[in-house]
Amino acid sequence: MSAIVDADVVDQLPELSADPEPFSIRTDIVIVGAGPAGLFAAFQAGVLGMSCEVLEATHRPGGQCTELYPAKPIYDIPAIASCTGQELSDRLAAQACSLGARIHYGSPASTLEPLSGGRWRVSTQGGMQFDAAAVLVAAGNGAFTPQRLEVPVDPALEGRQVHYAVRDLADFATTRVVIAGGGDSALDWALALKSVAQVTVLHRRSVFGAAAATADAVRAAAEQGELAIVTGTIQGLKCSAAGHLSAIEAVQQSGPLELPCDHLIVLYGLVADLGDLNHWDVANRAGRIEVDTSAYESSRPGIFAVGDIALYPNKHKLILSAFHEAALSLRRAYRYVHPETPLVHVHTSNDSRLKAQLKDSSI
Repeated sequence: MSAIVDADVVDQLPELSADPEPFSIRTDIVIVGAGPAGLFAAFQAGVLGMSCEVLEATHRPGGQCTELYPAKPIYDIPAIASCTGQELSDRLAAQACSLGARIHYGSPASTLEPLSGGRWRVSTQGGMQFDAAAVLVAAGNGAFTPQRLEVPVDPALEGRQVHYAVRDLADFATTRVVIAGGGDSALDWALALKSVAQVTVLHRRSVFGAAAATADAVRAAAEQGELAIVTGTIQGLKCSAAGHLSAIEAVQQSGPLELPCDHLIVLYGLVADLGDLNHWDVANRAGRIEVDTSAYESSRPGIFAVGDIALYPNKHKLILSAFHEAALSLRRAYRYVHPETPLVHVHTSNDSRLKAQLKDSSI
């Protein structure tokens, strides 16, 4: 499946359409991953006048921002006091596409092959092929798969009453919610949901794995009666005669326990999988691509890596750092696209082409 984001759409994702027969697209740069790093890199490609194709394995932009915390506030984006993961992703996608980037959803990158003239062929699992002067990998930690319950779950309940992510707080308003897990994501959502739902945090240990400040906030909320904390493990799900989830069957040291429940949110963490990228012939360690920080280029000339997948000394996994990495890597990539043309320093404030395109994009 593949789709392209319309440049003037910020608040909705494009419809998906079936891929045509295998075809080849010649472009200046292919970007693997449509998380914040990849989207900002695509925008930078447009700023520098390079054509760009973005390959995204999932069916929405945003990477971790939309998979882990679409409704959670983000506070560390320059000049933006607060925005949600979904808002940031939508704006970055619109910004990238305003300068010509095309995003192909449901199109995981598969193989990388060298071509004559120093160019590269990137193929997707669906058979699409791209001929590019440079390739930038911004795949984060790979495709995310949630760690699932180890007890049987009726498939009809998944996405309806058993959830592995939270997308809209309103979906849980005035209901009884059990959140299984003790990490940052579980406790963050417990704090966010306690204002709209009756929340119980169910964790196998009395010690949480979340940041100390978050754990303290959850315990304080429990002391104020704003939510409940239960130590135990899930043994099964209890459903009504109509097939609706009605309770969680848990076990504690003192014995079995039944927790009335309308929704179960399982946040045991995510398993990251780089898939075929693991087989690309670039220097890597523990699933991350080693890069030179002068331009975030890998061991193979013309192949770059930015964001969480990039590995170098003193690496910090921050969105702000990923933006910096993307800007520098695209300026080096320009040399592969236009080896005979010096790169002129570009200011969006005085470039009439950029100003017109950005103005028309409604960003």
